[in-house]
Amino acid sequence: MRKTTRHPVENANSLWQIYQTVSFWKVVKNFIVIQIARYTPFLQVKNGLYRHLLQMKVDRQTAFALMVMPDVMFPEKITVGKNSVIGYNTTILAHEYLINEYRIGEVVIGDEVLIGANTTILPGVTIGDGAVVSAGTLVHKDVSPGSFVGGNPMQLIYTKEEMEKRKADSPQE
Repeated sequence: MRKTTRHPVENANSLWQIYQTVSFWKVVKNFIVIQIARYTPFLQVKNGLYRHLLQMKVDRQTAFALMVMPDVMFPEKITVGKNSVIGYNTTILAHEYLINEYRIGEVVIGDEVLIGANTTILPGVTIGDGAVVSAGTLVHKDVSPGSFVGGNPMQLIYTKEEMEKRKADSPQE
């Protein structure tokens, strides 16, 4: 199970109560910053916007490709380790609004992680150091360090040990 905090709601669905959850002005500011960052080709500028204006924890040499969409309401709940690559058009969610509740959870992406294009990462997920997430994956649970996962629903393709064996068995150039 993902690590999220559940908040039940009454009357209308949880999205109708959005601004009791998060400030309207915070969402407006975050949306503008994220839209600028999505189109910015300069990685240092993009990381600076995320760190300083959105309070995301983004380590050194992390690269966010064009069109990456961090959570607009709770970007401060996203952590990305050093030297990771977040692929084109990836969405990183730290919240989900449902009919009878909303959930909020930290997203932790480790060091030297590769996230393929068009991936969606749900709240409350940890992706371990050195993991590889195939393009188009729905990350709905934790990913072990060094493993290779992919698909929708996400499945383990290779463990860290299997990945290391494949590298050792491949011919060296």
